[in-house]
Amino acid sequence: MQTGEPAGAAPADIELDKLEWQEALEDILACYGTQGVQEILASLGNWCAEQQLPVRVGNVNTPYLNSIPISQQADYPGDLELEQRLENILRWNAMAMVLQGQDAGTGVGGHIATYASAATLMEVGFNHFFRNQSESYGGDLVMLQPHTSPGIYARSWLEGRLSTAQLKNFRRELQPEGGLTSYPHPRSMPDYWQVPNASMGLSTPTAIYQARFAKYLENRGLKPRRGGKVWCFIGDGEADEPEVLGTINIASRERLDNLVLVINCNLQRLDGPVRGNSKIIQELEASFTGVGWDVIKVIWGGGWDRLLAADSQGMLRQRMEECVDGDYQRYSVLPGDLQREHWVDGNPELEQMMNALSDEEVKQIKRGGQDPEKIYAAYSRAAANTEKPTVILIKTVKGDGLVDAAGSNTVHQKKNFDTVQRIAIARNFGIPLSDAEIERAAFYRPDPGSEEIRYLHARREALGGAIPERNSNCISLAPPPLERFASLLRNPSNRPQSTTMALVRILSILMREDGLKQYIVPIVPDEARTFGLEALFKIAGIFSLQGQHYTPVDADTLVAYREAEDGQILQEGICETGALASFLAAGTAYSIHGLPMIPFYFFYSIFGFQRVGDMIWTCGDMLCRGFLIGGTAGRTTLNGEGIQHQDGHSQVIANTYPNLKSYDAAFAYELVVIVREGIRRMYQQQENIFYYLTAYNENYVMPVMPESEAVAEGIIRGGYCYSSSETIESSQIHLLGSGSIMQQVLAARDQLEALDYRVSVWSITSYNELYREAESCERLARLHPTAAAPQAYIKAMFADTSGVYIAASDYMKTLARSIAPWMPTSYQVLGTDGYGLSESREELRDYFEISAEHICHTALVQLMRTQTKGKRRIQSQIDALGINPDKPDPARR
Repeated sequence: MQTGEPAGAAPADIELDKLEWQEALEDILACYGTQGVQEILASLGNWCAEQQLPVRVGNVNTPYLNSIPISQQADYPGDLELEQRLENILRWNAMAMVLQGQDAGTGVGGHIATYASAATLMEVGFNHFFRNQSESYGGDLVMLQPHTSPGIYARSWLEGRLSTAQLKNFRRELQPEGGLTSYPHPRSMPDYWQVPNASMGLSTPTAIYQARFAKYLENRGLKPRRGGKVWCFIGDGEADEPEVLGTINIASRERLDNLVLVINCNLQRLDGPVRGNSKIIQELEASFTGVGWDVIKVIWGGGWDRLLAADSQGMLRQRMEECVDGDYQRYSVLPGDLQREHWVDGNPELEQMMNALSDEEVKQIKRGGQDPEKIYAAYSRAAANTEKPTVILIKTVKGDGLVDAAGSNTVHQKKNFDTVQRIAIARNFGIPLSDAEIERAAFYRPDPGSEEIRYLHARREALGGAIPERNSNCISLAPPPLERFASLLRNPSNRPQSTTMALVRILSILMREDGLKQYIVPIVPDEARTFGLEALFKIAGIFSLQGQHYTPVDADTLVAYREAEDGQILQEGICETGALASFLAAGTAYSIHGLPMIPFYFFYSIFGFQRVGDMIWTCGDMLCRGFLIGGTAGRTTLNGEGIQHQDGHSQVIANTYPNLKSYDAAFAYELVVIVREGIRRMYQQQENIFYYLTAYNENYVMPVMPESEAVAEGIIRGGYCYSSSETIESSQIHLLGSGSIMQQVLAARDQLEALDYRVSVWSITSYNELYREAESCERLARLHPTAAAPQAYIKAMFADTSGVYIAASDYMKTLARSIAPWMPTSYQVLGTDGYGLSESREELRDYFEISAEHICHTALVQLMRTQTKGKRRIQSQIDALGINPDKPDPARR
């Protein structure tokens, strides 16, 4: 059948046809419900596609109106007048915190406008929805917009949880009376804030994967099914961050009905409109609807209800659709008469309709985000959703209530007001302070027995207690006895293996250990087979809320791809942001859920800090615990892959994370010691640290662990003597190796010993730990100049040695050079500065000058520089190595 453009129909005829189709759909709705309507529309859409008609049935956007009509609006259960008084007090005190800082001349800054726009959103939640943990309820995790923190502090002050001194010291954490962090930071306020969210864009994936991990714990039987929502508040401008819209599909795919994302659409970024020429709410609605979220729009306050009810011809609705966000922002700053003029836009029907309101009424008419009844209706629907995640798009005014600053492009930067403005704002809020008190931005707290304070406490008591509140009480776990890892300590088979495989074997042992196994959380971003983890698929299962409704292609093998509702492995696909968010959720389960979950996240080492370093920083702030495993590590060990895969710098970056312990182990027994120590410190001693271990894919025979206790201590502290020709003191050459490059160091030792040199080999498990401990000793010596200076461990290691010292690693020279201030002057460093290349392992090591031959060459050159005799013999040995002195510098290529 051929298709073409049909002849046009008269407008009156098409209107009649529309009515006929609408009546037919009404009949379908009455008989079959919404599902029936969906099937009819889907059938029509399929028919259009078959006919190749260039039309789309259905629209991802609904009209620019509230999603919940007034007929379906839930009754408001609270005292609106009392709640408004409370909200105004909070608005004033939140602003006063910032103003007092400005008046004191500290220059610490602060934000006023965001909380001013979000205050009603917060208060409806705090008074009626945000529930704390109890015996019958799992508890809500509430993640707030970072710039609203002054308002949250103001509420806690009224509750008596924060002192006046703390409020006065907002953004001044070091003050002796106590201070408050700028934004939510659990590291600084570990009994208060639960989740850090000051880095724009990260709140959304954090919330999504926290909600998913709660389901994971429930499905595995570790957490009772007692409910609990994740409420996450972000701004509309923040939604431009790729981590926001880039991670929302998993929430609908996993049917995370325990997730509510509230987007505060005040239409403004820091500099201007979010979408001046269009509508951000409509844009976000399309995005979230398209991936299957329940979308609730709260655009218009109740003052518009009667106007919309009178809009029988749809003129007002049409005008609402025509206006763009740039218009709406402008309307928020215009007086009532000019707003009316813009709304009417020469339309006599609209003019007659708008004349029902005075100029003052037009000016005071609210957006949906400033109307508690509209917000309550949206929150009620979201809280009752048991099928899918919910996003609530709420339109507000940035800086609402801040007199002439509200809605302006500069309101985000507004940190101060003059006396006249302060008095006007305070009087607008009904704050009963004197003009002098208002001028100095004094805090206002009603009497403890006042209606406001009693109501405040009653509402929180009804909802289970104060929020935010962080609780880190959790059972402790001891590491398994060392003998559990006998096969890794002694390697009886003498079979070559990589350090990656050693870590997988450690993980397998932990997953069989009674009392510990249920808490292990393996996480991979679609690279399990790369790291040798596929054997766990069939044993532990891959977590999927849907289970597995198909027969995998490898079902008959020992490594079948098995998905299960109670699976233990988190397979996150090619999404490092999601995988790291899962690591964060698991590593903070001790404080969120009271469960000591131990995440092991395996990933390509170059796709860790380099790609999601901001989220790893969040891990440090949120006091996360667990093991980050940077697999396929090393710029030369991962051969063939080239520039974007070969990592020679993650260990360098790791040192910039203060509570992250990073190790670059060479042997299986070293990894056993490090992992056991990590479990002891994080899960038995409850220390707020986490670990980064680099693991390689080069196979070699793992040696037996020496029985000396000094070895275990050295592994943990950062280094120890692995071997020596005779005695350490008599050695002429000291070679420092780590990771896979230890094999090159050992080969260099053999070559040097064949030339009759006495050589000691030192295994450096962590340059970063050695550096940090040495820096700490330096600091103590500087601050206590008359006391005996503490000796750094690195200096103690080499205290009785002499000769030359050569360090080689598969990382940039900066890593090993970090300990240079505490090493003898003959210390030289070899490393992999420069970009990687697609080449063989041997060629790469020669290219980056970390091969056994280059290590020998460097040692001999240093010997020749430090000795007065035998230089001719050493020079001949150098020449025999065949090193090209004129080869290009790999760091400059």
